[in-house]
Amino acid sequence: MEKTKQALPFAVPRHVAIIMDGNNRWAKKRFMPGVAGHKAGVDAVRAVIEVCAEAGVEVLTLFAFSSENWQRPADEVSALMDLFLKALRREAKRLNENKISLRIIGDRSRFHPELQAAMREAEAATAGADRFVLQIAANYGGQWDIAQAAQRLAREVQAGHLRPEDITPELLQTCLATGELPLPDLCIRTGGEHRISNFLLWQLAYAELYFSDLFWPDFKHEAMRTALADFASRQRRFGKTSEQIEAGARV
Repeated sequence: MEKTKQALPFAVPRHVAIIMDGNNRWAKKRFMPGVAGHKAGVDAVRAVIEVCAEAGVEVLTLFAFSSENWQRPADEVSALMDLFLKALRREAKRLNENKISLRIIGDRSRFHPELQAAMREAEAATAGADRFVLQIAANYGGQWDIAQAAQRLAREVQAGHLRPEDITPELLQTCLATGELPLPDLCIRTGGEHRISNFLLWQLAYAELYFSDLFWPDFKHEAMRTALADFASRQRRFGKTSEQIEAGARV
């Protein structure tokens, strides 16, 4: 745990989602293989978890592996899968001790059975934790998520349990991979890119977006606190005017 603390902002997002970008470029700048960047990124994950838990964030969702990442070189994908497997086995006990519940979202069918089993075991080992939810998006894509939710609802209509007119945005939202968790308030992307890359497409409809030029391995405690402070400085209107928001705050 970092020794020096900094005052945290009053307005804290309930749910923070992060696109952890720049691992490969971080490694390339140091003339190292790409997987070295992913290994270095584990320290950034720990730092961000510490700051979020300390600030009172309820849910942290990390985009670990997208459905498009299978197109990367086979040796890199293999190394990432090995790193993911080792991290699950190593970190589950630590997460549980810190009352952090682990959830993994995405299509698991393409993962090796050993990795699928490790996912189930890590989730089961942390199921009783209630301080904080760490959600890992693996083989996840926002379009896939919306499609699988639509398929679930279509099966309910086909079975006669629902009428098409019963399908509302609220109902569809409960069928997404994130389920009943609060929607993200803040989405952070590192690495200098300014896009969301098929991440939580439905869920990010009203999230505040924050882009950092830092590569993910360099996004540590101070960088995360800066992102939270930036969020606290924003006025979230959800379609209303500034005057309406300010009037409501005075009531």
